[in-house]
Amino acid sequence: MRIGISCYSTYGGSGVVATEVGKAMAARGHEVHILSPSLPPRLIGFEDHVTFHEVSANPYPLFETDLFSIALASMMADVADRHQLDIIHAHYAIPHASAALLARMALDNKIKVVTTLHGTDITAVGTHPSYLPMVKLAIRDSDAVTVVSEYLKHETINKFNVSRHIDVVYNFVLQTDVEENITDCRPWLSPDSSPVITHISNFRPVKRVMDVIKIFEAVHKDYPCKLVMVGDGPDRMEAENYVREKKIDGDVRFTGKQLDIASALACSDVFLLPSYTESFGLAALEAMSHGVPVVASRVGGIPEVVRDGLDGYLAEIGDIEQMAKYVSLLITNPHLKAEMGNRAKERATNTFAENPIVDQYLAIYQCVLEKQ
Repeated sequence: MRIGISCYSTYGGSGVVATEVGKAMAARGHEVHILSPSLPPRLIGFEDHVTFHEVSANPYPLFETDLFSIALASMMADVADRHQLDIIHAHYAIPHASAALLARMALDNKIKVVTTLHGTDITAVGTHPSYLPMVKLAIRDSDAVTVVSEYLKHETINKFNVSRHIDVVYNFVLQTDVEENITDCRPWLSPDSSPVITHISNFRPVKRVMDVIKIFEAVHKDYPCKLVMVGDGPDRMEAENYVREKKIDGDVRFTGKQLDIASALACSDVFLLPSYTESFGLAALEAMSHGVPVVASRVGGIPEVVRDGLDGYLAEIGDIEQMAKYVSLLITNPHLKAEMGNRAKERATNTFAENPIVDQYLAIYQCVLEKQ
């Protein structure tokens, strides 16, 4: 099978999942072409059967902005024609799915389009009047549509009045041993061996980064601990200023964007995710795969990943006091933390294992190719 995969080249869930799906398909012998504005972070090193195509929009004085969507559609059509692709798998509704449909028109409907919706393309961006018609078109005219959680399926049906079939295909953790090639970073993250609380995100308002800081502040008043903030984004400066003002900056480390997420998680005792919404919560799943219990908001698709009281704890959005109590409970009770961590790892590596989920995508590909 010859597969084109289009995604954002980000550290976020959609770019990660798209790249890992492509690599998994290539490992099974399928020919994969990844189209993105820059090299996705997970596409590191030479991968057999994987070709990367960089998409760029050429500026022209007549245009007020770069026409990336048109450039993407043109690249899709060109790559599909030259390499005789069978399918374009678009991750994110716009511009990827809409561009794929345009490319299909340019190719006289000689290619199938599978669209995966990841969250904000439905819950935030997609419902804006500027984009709503194109998102509805992507959902309606794709040969298959998948979403990453039951929550997102419900939101898609309700927000866009969808009547078509939608498959739920969860995100997954890599099948490789999660302890492989792990750097022991605890000596410098926590020189005094106090517990390490970790947060990983793009530091945008939806992630409620200040809640992370205030939860840590509440815990830190009573118990020695460290906070590791992995990522970057618009709310980082406010968070850094706050910890300096409160004089807790000596126990908070802002690492910036990191490729080696596994090492950070392997050195963690609790993972904190107090988001306003999450369509799935891939960062939480990755933490669980390393045996790290999660304290998170009871929102979106998170309850489909984290079982409250089993793999971690869930609280209401903005309930800093309750989340701080849960974090304190875990870092002061090694037996409970280990027990929850073991259940979290078992759930992540079994329920969200790579092979069965990649099998689902492969079955969807085969199904759309069989349709005339």
